[in-house]
Amino acid sequence: MTLSLNRRTFLALTAAGAALPLTSRMAMAQALPFTFQASWINDAEFAGYFAALDKGFFAEEGLDVTYLSGGPDVIPESSLIAGKADLTLTTPDTTIKAIVEQGAPFKIIGAQYQKNPIGIVSLASNPINTPQDLVGKTLAVPPVNVISVEAMLKISGVDRAAVNIVPYAYDPTPLIKGEIDASLDFTTNVPFTIKQAGVDATSFLLYDFGFTTFNDTVVVTTDTLSTKRKEIVAFLRASRKGWDENFKDPAVYPPMFADTWFKGTGRSIENEVYFNTAQKPLMEAEGGIFSMSEESIAKNIEALAAVGISATRDMFDTTVLEEI
Repeated sequence: MTLSLNRRTFLALTAAGAALPLTSRMAMAQALPFTFQASWINDAEFAGYFAALDKGFFAEEGLDVTYLSGGPDVIPESSLIAGKADLTLTTPDTTIKAIVEQGAPFKIIGAQYQKNPIGIVSLASNPINTPQDLVGKTLAVPPVNVISVEAMLKISGVDRAAVNIVPYAYDPTPLIKGEIDASLDFTTNVPFTIKQAGVDATSFLLYDFGFTTFNDTVVVTTDTLSTKRKEIVAFLRASRKGWDENFKDPAVYPPMFADTWFKGTGRSIENEVYFNTAQKPLMEAEGGIFSMSEESIAKNIEALAAVGISATRDMFDTTVLEEI
């Protein structure tokens, strides 16, 4: 999704701009372009950015932000390599594998989720409460997340061969129908989606069973970090303001976005409110949104090492966060 203006809105903004002081009009004219690639479709996972756009926080930082929505066919890192985006959100395992195996010029400069919201979702009538409960069961996993599940199983002492892992297409219908025993998905969202179908669900985080990784890590190329550092700092500062604004009351902003950012997603606003509320404790950190403490970085490196991904401290750059 990209931002666009119709003629009436353009004329109204032009008139408003003419009434601004000269310094304000100069700031508007000198806004720096910056493109953000989201990692998924427009939902509460990105509510803080939508709030920042709607409240004008990016403009206040001198940025003209283009927002690109993601989805199942979008590979966030590819947008960086292709020059389509300046910054994206992704997962530390995919980023670090790309650095190690392909020499990709990436740096992880922040983390949206301190605790990865991905977990095992099952029906309350057939609960899967621990990794050990997966033995002999069928678990649906998106191909991109298989490595994360294998890491959790290994850390928990569960034989990978004892779990029947099948592909998952981000649709809880097979779980609701009992065709599978569990699925890997966002625990902040899917249990509510299942409940709307009249079935109760339960879940647990991979994070709570040893796979202690971030999610929606903020990634840029080393070149962009060098040439657009000012814009990156401004983007993160405005985004943090947006998230802080959004979390004042997680029930406020989703209804406001019903006919804009969330239009056409097929999800109810009640679902987005649930999502927004559930993700708050997974994102908040003592150092503020996007923080990466030395302890949390060490946990990521340790968890990834369990599945043979050799992350090192220099792949995480915390200097940008120090400038926010």
